[in-house]
This record gives sequence, structure tokens and C-alpha cells, in this order.
Amino acid sequence: MGKAGRDWTQIYAIYGVDDWQTPLFLLLHAVAFSILSVVFLIYFEPICFLLHHRFLAAPAAARFAAGFTGSVTAISAVCLFFAAANFFYSAVALHWEMSQRIVSSVADWSSVKHALDLGCGRGILLNAVALQLKKSGSSGRVVGLNPTQTRNITLSPNHTLRTAALEGVQKYVTCRPGDPRTLPFSDGYFDVVVSAVFVHTVGKEFGQKTAAAAAERMRVLGEVVRVLKPGGVAVVWDLVHAPEYVQRLNELRMEDIRVSERVTAFMAGSHIVSFRKPRQHYVGPGEVRLDWRFNNLC
Repeated sequence: MGKAGRDWTQIYAIYGVDDWQTPLFLLLHAVAFSILSVVFLIYFEPICFLLHHRFLAAPAAARFAAGFTGSVTAISAVCLFFAAANFFYSAVALHWEMSQRIVSSVADWSSVKHALDLGCGRGILLNAVALQLKKSGSSGRVVGLNPTQTRNITLSPNHTLRTAALEGVQKYVTCRPGDPRTLPFSDGYFDVVVSAVFVHTVGKEFGQKTAAAAAERMRVLGEVVRVLKPGGVAVVWDLVHAPEYVQRLNELRMEDIRVSERVTAFMAGSHIVSFRKPRQHYVGPGEVRLDWRFNNLC
């Protein structure tokens, strides 16, 4: 891991694919629509004849309906194949590539003693962080946290630790379950916090575009800030919601807030958002000290 141009099949062999049901579902439907479009192409005239005698009086209308339906079916097949490929690419190769970009956003890993991967999944980013600790000669460790409530057995700590062993970084890694909205760590514990395509999933039971879901995401962001040491760095790669993260980070007066260019992942726009927690927070006239826990949203 960490070698430029690493073969994505090696990554797949170690980590597999999160939520593999989605690309499989898309692929099966793409195949079905492809077969249907071929049927329309081969049996175009019989289909026109059937439509003309059963449903449409005008022959021209029957031919138009058959041609239009066959075209839409073919276009749908192409779109479904593309979506399946994008999901598969995003889950494996792109996830690894973005993990390399995330770890490169931290200037000095040798001074990092405690790091957190929030929503570590199968461990692609977690092990990328561990490798950086190993390369830098640091004695630090990285904690991988997955949500307490999950029915996916492949996201168990034991499975994640197995991937770390395959990458040769097991002594740098620990894993545990926990609620990302109330992280089980003390204030200012971590030098670095990272996360990859996870925060947007918090609160999804309320609906992605609801105020309640946004409140849950902001609660997670507040927890990230809380557990960061003063001067600590956080790097979050996530889908869709980067503007709201930047807005909240500005409200919390984080420093060095940066947003990457847009990268398409899982058929949606994604960005890397990084920031630094101030070493000191000054409270001036008419100002109040900020509460990192962000517990006041309904």
C-alpha cells in the first residue's frame, strides 16, 4: 500500500467492496435492459405489427412507439452500466486514491501520537494512515471507529484488523464501535482526525435533505472538532455536503479551511475538506466561547 500506481485488483483482493449489493443491482438491471434493447432491435418489425394491431391504429405511430421504447431501453442500459462501474470504481480504486490524498494533507506524521479514522469501514483509509505512521517512524496509533448500529458483519473490528494484518500495519491499528455523534473520547485527544465518505450517512434515517439529518451531520462535525487537540488537523472526504461543512467550520472559527476540487464518487459530487483547530480561542467583547459538542440543534 502507498506505492504509486498500485493495481486496484490488489486492493480489491484485500478489502472487497462496501455495499456490494448496489453495483450488483445496477449491473443486473443493465444486463436486463441490454437484452430488452436487443430484442427490440432484432424483432422490430414484429413488435411494430403487434403494436399496430393491438394498441395503435396508425402504422407510423406503432413504429415510432417501438423505436422510442427501444432507444430509451438502450440508453437506460448504458446509464446503468456506467452507474455500476462508477460505484465499483468509487468503492475500491477511487477510495484508495482519495485516501492517499487525505494522508498527504497532513504535513508531519512523525509527530502524530493519536489519530482517528471516523467510519473506517473495511480499513482502506485507516491502513493508509497506519502506513504513514510506520513510514515516518512514529510510535503513534490510529483508531478506527465504525457506528455501533450496523448489521454489516464485514464492518466488524475483527474484519478490519485482518485487513491491517494483510497490509503489515496491525501494530499501529486499533478498532472499536461507537456513536459518531457522541464520540467515546476525551476532549483534545487526537492529533489528526480523518474520514472517508462517511459523515453524509449519519442521520440518513431522517432523509438526506431534511433539517434533522443536517443537524446530525453537524453534530458529528462538532464532535470531530471537540476530540481534536488544539493545533490538530482534520481531513474529511465526503459526498454532497461540503458547503455546509465549510459554513459550520467557519462558525466554529477553524483555521486553514480548504476544499478540494469536485470528484465524482458514487454518482455524486465529492470534496475533501480539511481544517486546523486553533491553538487558542480568544473570547472578545460580546463573544461567547464556542461549544464543540454542538448539542443545541433539534
